[in-house]
Amino acid sequence: MYENLFKSPLHRVFVYGTLKQSEPNHGLMKDTANGYAKFLGLGKTTVQYPLVIATKYNIPFLLKKPNTGNYVFGEIYDVDSNMLKRLDELEEHPQFYERTEETVLLASEAAFKSEKTFEEVSESTKAWIYFLPKFKSSLLDGTMYKSYSNNGSHGLKYCEKYVRDSSYDHRKEVL
Repeated sequence: MYENLFKSPLHRVFVYGTLKQSEPNHGLMKDTANGYAKFLGLGKTTVQYPLVIATKYNIPFLLKKPNTGNYVFGEIYDVDSNMLKRLDELEEHPQFYERTEETVLLASEAAFKSEKTFEEVSESTKAWIYFLPKFKSSLLDGTMYKSYSNNGSHGLKYCEKYVRDSSYDHRKEVL
């Protein structure tokens, strides 16, 4: 498998929702049948964005509205082209989510053993982020999060795709 890394370029990706470690869709990232993914460290956006949880299935969305909301925390991975394709499929890029390359901060987990701030222990890097580019303005009226966890105090449990009503269209709730 690793010999394919020489044939396929790596792509840096910032994930903020269900793809993070210990979250419901992280299995996609761990499954080598989907391609290669290497965890690099913790990430933080350099621009504030609204991170919301919406629809009856409690899906986390990062709305493409810069300078609104919070600096969002997530994880940064290097992935090969096969994994990027699988992520695009999950995120329905470019029909629903839009993947854009943004500047983010990257810090290794080891860097947090000091008393320094995230900004002091991180470095700037470019990474792909999946945004919801078009959305109902009412999504901006709700709670905006700095970080997502399916087990967060918000109590909004994510419902995985295979459990959802197949006739339900989540787009109608957010677009």
